[in-house]
Amino acid sequence: MYHTTVTLKKGEGRTIKAGGMWIYDNEIESVKGTFENGDLVTVHDFDGYFMGYGFINLHSKIRVRLMSRKKEHIIDEAFLERRVRDAWNYRKSVCDTGCCRLIFGEADFLPGLVVDKFSDVLVVESLALGIDRLKPTILDILKRVLAEDGICIRGIYERSDAKVRQQEGMERLKGFIGKPFDTKVEILENGVRYLVDVEDGQKTGFFLDQKYNRLALQRLCRGKKVLDCFTHTGSFALNAAVAGAVSVLGVDASETGCLQAEENARLNGVEDRVTFQCADVFELLPRLEQQGESYDVVILDPPAFTKSRSSIKNAVRGYREINLRGMRLVRDGGFLATCSCSHFMDPELFRKTLIEAARSAHKRLRQVEFRTQACDHPILWAADQSYYLKFYIFQVCGEL
Repeated sequence: MYHTTVTLKKGEGRTIKAGGMWIYDNEIESVKGTFENGDLVTVHDFDGYFMGYGFINLHSKIRVRLMSRKKEHIIDEAFLERRVRDAWNYRKSVCDTGCCRLIFGEADFLPGLVVDKFSDVLVVESLALGIDRLKPTILDILKRVLAEDGICIRGIYERSDAKVRQQEGMERLKGFIGKPFDTKVEILENGVRYLVDVEDGQKTGFFLDQKYNRLALQRLCRGKKVLDCFTHTGSFALNAAVAGAVSVLGVDASETGCLQAEENARLNGVEDRVTFQCADVFELLPRLEQQGESYDVVILDPPAFTKSRSSIKNAVRGYREINLRGMRLVRDGGFLATCSCSHFMDPELFRKTLIEAARSAHKRLRQVEFRTQACDHPILWAADQSYYLKFYIFQVCGEL
């Protein structure tokens, strides 16, 4: 189909043979044909067996990202429309679509592309050269498909400003796609209202992946004193307050985030029960312990402490420290919600780190729930990069 053929080394391609979508540079025996980076190529195993079609990029260690495994497929607009419709139909089946992730890269078989929907605004992040070329077509299709269900998209904002684009030989981009609009977008999630800053907020403006984990916390917070660490723009704190918490302290190192959280508290009419403090969580938790503070519910939602395998040891120390401190601040019989959003902090390592923290804090943990990312961020089992969020709720008990 495509004039350039990528041939794998004998014994390589284990990831794609198991159902994954990435081929690394060191797995390739040869590339024959004329191409430009971002072009579609045909992939063969060492013996000539057809493996699929994908985008090639010599700038990236992920040399080829597969788009299809079927020889009869043509990667054209009709093909892209099928992928977009499949992604939208899946969301309509499994989650609230008022605000959600519409396209989640490899897990929706559109590698390198993320599209979030905040009410009637789309935010797009493109992280791979091949898909970047198809981005305008995909977005046009997506708007058309949503319009069939009566959803009129008033604007699109691009947040392709992650450093990883440079590893693909791409410039970091940020700005409107189409007509400008007010980039402070109001959304409703779990009965809580937020103003999402799609222009200057973290990532695409709001962390949709914790949607149902925030909802799970609501039932534990009625009548309780709550501490929410790494609160960002106040999402867990506001869920606790709306659920009936007596008092909530939200903490974040970002002054901008705390100001946005305060605005969100006023939007929900809970500013009398929620306080936000701009502080380093690692420094604040020991001070709170020294002051004799304790809480019915402590929430730890830190950023990814590691984005590579090389820094995993430092990340483990960070997770152990905040969880030890958080456990000590939970009243006997109270609850701890803790998570890791780093792909490289795998589930077993995170579990071991929590066990070590509990042992050091002289606490016993009773697991209430183990959860992952929201279902609009589906986990494709063969593509483990799509699984990153680990979320526990524990009851914390003193030693017998």
